[in-house]
Amino acid sequence: MSASPVQIETLPASVRLVLWLGLVALAAFPFMASDFYLAMVNRMMILAIFAMSLDVLQGLSGLVSLGHAAYFGVAGYALAFLTPAGEPVSLYTSLPLAVGAATLTALVIGFLVVRTHGIYFIMVTMAFAQMLYYLFFDNKALGGSDGVFINFRPDAVLFDLENKQNFYYFTLACLVAVYLYLRHVLWTPLGRALAGLRVNEHRMRALGYGTFIHKLAAFTFAGSIAGLAGYLWAAQTGFVNPELLGFHLSAHAIMMLILGGMGNFAGAILGAFSFEYLMHVFKDLPVVGGVDLGKHWQMWMGLLIVLLVSFAPKGLVGLLVRLRRTRASETDDV
Repeated sequence: MSASPVQIETLPASVRLVLWLGLVALAAFPFMASDFYLAMVNRMMILAIFAMSLDVLQGLSGLVSLGHAAYFGVAGYALAFLTPAGEPVSLYTSLPLAVGAATLTALVIGFLVVRTHGIYFIMVTMAFAQMLYYLFFDNKALGGSDGVFINFRPDAVLFDLENKQNFYYFTLACLVAVYLYLRHVLWTPLGRALAGLRVNEHRMRALGYGTFIHKLAAFTFAGSIAGLAGYLWAAQTGFVNPELLGFHLSAHAIMMLILGGMGNFAGAILGAFSFEYLMHVFKDLPVVGGVDLGKHWQMWMGLLIVLLVSFAPKGLVGLLVRLRRTRASETDDV
């Protein structure tokens, strides 16, 4: 079966340049930034990993989920419960266990939800996430609505994660590793099969592919990467609460994909950084005529997303490609 190339399988030169410049800037950032901005950019990198995990579902497999934050939150809670009150837990023990908890949760939920399609799939994923949200919210043994504190970052032995720069570079290494691995997965038999499912599931089934098992694999794989992001988030903030499993975080991830360009892992990274930066800009808007513009930052973000969908449906990645083509055509004309 052949199909025309889609956005997730292409990486134009302009996008590659932006990624390389971004990597250099991120590597140099700790030497010129205060602790506050170091923590802020670290959160952006974690959310970029989370956005890429959602793009495995939406961009690669064509499965739209409104409950993806569930696996993010489960891994964060796993780290909280694994960390003793008076000493750090080993990174090499807690990380596999936390990601494994998120993976198992995604496997169980995915086994039930990938049998559905369209709007039913969207609503069932949100329903399961809300069930987990209220399980933690209403259960005092699991921390209740107050959440759980994590007194120590994991012990990595070889380097001290309590050091903010060390933790920053550990997160950056995870971001680069996840991106490169996901780009590799695109060209594996699993990646090609998932791309085919996105284009035409009925044709793939007619060709003999097990669509259920492939969609379940994608769902579980995406949950495991979301678990990595949730683990890093909990390790950085030292606190987890039920909001990490809620609908709002899942919706934010979708907006990151729309902003950056859904269907491209590079777009997920650009979208996460852009969304977080714009959120801070909108929150810092001044009071004009007695109206606190920063208080209504969600409205400005919503208007921006609407405008972007209307005039640049492929997001920031699409804009970069369009600008490159425009400049190339102008050069040819000259």
